[in-house]
Amino acid sequence: MRRVIFLGPPGAGKGTQAASLAREMDVPHLSTGDLLRAAVAAQSELGREAEGHMKAGRLVPDDLVLRLLRERLDQPDARDGFLLDGFPRNVAQAVSLGRITLVDRVLDFRIPSASLIERLTQRRNCPKCRRVYNLRTQPPRNDAVCDDDGTLLVTRPDDREEAVRTRLRVYDTETAPLSEYYRGRGILRPIDALGEPAEVARRVRAAVADLTGSSEPL
Repeated sequence: MRRVIFLGPPGAGKGTQAASLAREMDVPHLSTGDLLRAAVAAQSELGREAEGHMKAGRLVPDDLVLRLLRERLDQPDARDGFLLDGFPRNVAQAVSLGRITLVDRVLDFRIPSASLIERLTQRRNCPKCRRVYNLRTQPPRNDAVCDDDGTLLVTRPDDREEAVRTRLRVYDTETAPLSEYYRGRGILRPIDALGEPAEVARRVRAAVADLTGSSEPL
C-alpha cells in the first residue's frame, strides 16, 4: 500500500510536491480543505453539516472532518493508497486518523524559518485567475501585474511577514509534535525542503521508493 502523509510548515512546498507525487503513484491527492469545499458544493449530508459550522464562523469539528475523510477513503480510487496533505494538524487528530486508516509513510518537510519567511513574503497572487508568483523564484514579466490577464498582483494577508510569523508559531506549537509521534512508529522520513523543486522532488521520491516495490526512486 502507498498511504502517505505530508507534514511541514506553510510555504515548505508540500502542495507542489504532493500533487506531482500523487500523479506518479496513481493515488488521490487529498486535502481536507478541498474535501470540505467539495462536500459543501455538492450539498451532501456532511457538506450541509460542515457549511453550518463555516457560516457561523466556527471551525469544522474533527469528528466531521474524519467522517468526510473516511467516506473519501472508501472510494475505489483510494483503495491502493492516498497522499494526505495538511492533515492531521495535531497529535489528537493523528490518533483519530489511525482509527480509520493505516499510514505507511510520513514525509516531514524541513526548512529554516528564515527561508520560509522570505519565500512566503515574496509571493504575489492574481486575484482574477488565481495564479501564484514568487518575486524571487517565479517572477512575473512585470513585477506589478499578472502575465496572463494583466491584473494587478496582490499580497495575501496570510503572506505578510507578521502573519507568516504567527502561522509558523502555531505550526511549531500544534503540528511539529507530530514528527515525534510518527518517528516513534518508525514511519517518519525527514525531507530537506531547501533547493530547487526538482531537487526536492528527487529526495521525496527516494523516501517512498520502497513503497512502489522498486529499489529506485520514481
